[in-house]
Amino acid sequence: MKTILIINGPNLNLLGRREPDVYGYESFDSFFEKLKQKFSDIQLIYYQSNNEGEIIDKIQEAGFSADGIVLNAGAYTHTSLAIADAVRAVPAPVVEVHISNVFKRESYRHHSFLSEACKGCITGFGLNSYVLAVEALREG
Repeated sequence: MKTILIINGPNLNLLGRREPDVYGYESFDSFFEKLKQKFSDIQLIYYQSNNEGEIIDKIQEAGFSADGIVLNAGAYTHTSLAIADAVRAVPAPVVEVHISNVFKRESYRHHSFLSEACKGCITGFGLNSYVLAVEALREG
């Protein structure tokens, strides 16, 4: 059985309540239960932190044992060389995910420090972006 870690960054703990016109009305906890049912053949682990260092620690901790990481670093996507370096430091493939289409938003969201370090990037499909990322990692 494959093990895939999903890491959500800052403010994503507020999904369902935060800017629902952008991020929707469903909490990630509720969505994660559905995701686990859909991918019952995969061990899915979920982690969320608002702190950059804790996200780095989790990537380093899981990146040598997990079969893949789905990473939505939130605003750190646009600011964190340290998270990008952590992604580069581990052998697990990492798929960058964004719920909204960042290219239809403010121009400062158009640049990602993470994309270059990740296997791929999925953006703009709502919570279904996570489904697409897990499918990509499952297929290899």
